[in-house]
Amino acid sequence: MTKHARLTLVGALLMSGVSGASAADYIEPPVVEIPPPVVYEEVDHGGWYIRGDIDYHWSRWNDADYVTYAPPGYGSFDFGELRGAWSVGAGVGYQINRYFRTDLTLDYWAKSDFNGQTSGVCGGVPCTSSDVSAYSAWLLMANAYAEFGTWHGVTPYVGAGIGGARIKWDDLRNTVGGVTTVHEGSANWRFAWALMAGASYCVTDNILLDAGYRFTHVNGGRMFEYAPIAGPGFDEGFDVHEVRAGLRYQFGGSSRCAPPIAYEPPPIEPPVYK
Repeated sequence: MTKHARLTLVGALLMSGVSGASAADYIEPPVVEIPPPVVYEEVDHGGWYIRGDIDYHWSRWNDADYVTYAPPGYGSFDFGELRGAWSVGAGVGYQINRYFRTDLTLDYWAKSDFNGQTSGVCGGVPCTSSDVSAYSAWLLMANAYAEFGTWHGVTPYVGAGIGGARIKWDDLRNTVGGVTTVHEGSANWRFAWALMAGASYCVTDNILLDAGYRFTHVNGGRMFEYAPIAGPGFDEGFDVHEVRAGLRYQFGGSSRCAPPIAYEPPPIEPPVYK
């Protein structure tokens, strides 16, 4: 072997040893896994709630008829007006999920004063009467509501309800030419239905302020009893417009008002190389 060949072989062996030592000294770096982002989960649960409300309402008069004991045998009011009045109510309900709830409510409508007029013949001469009374009511309703998204603690909703109203009329005072005839007022239960719209606001996790509008229709029924010459009388029902405000207390907290819960995965242990 020539001198040049021997030098070449020695150099190759030396380079091979250096490369082997470098490969043996190399340690693979650990794998760093990026943890997933924090996920916020909104609490979505149902629960019982109680409510209390106050309102001011206006009742629209839908006319009334009455029996007479002279031809033609019946009569009707020329007009009738009902004044506005206050009411209070309470209820219990269940939040089924974030978008649907139901409740059962009982409201008391304070007296709405009534003023009306009738026309007829008195002793062969045309005459008119002045009629005054008032009605109050208990309203028992089963309601269902659809709720929408919540923005800055405000949740709009729409709803509908069916139930019954116990209408109680005061005595009707019919005055003609300074002479007053009193007809005893009637009290009876009637079918009623309602449509609602409004919004609730989160005061705390448990307390919501509720404000809205309710339209209620009450069927007609007996208004007053017999008195000399005329009676009984039957009103044709009412259309009632209500502006309402109240508070709801949600047991266990409202899913609308509770802040979202942050879910953090367990820490990732780095792999160990041996």
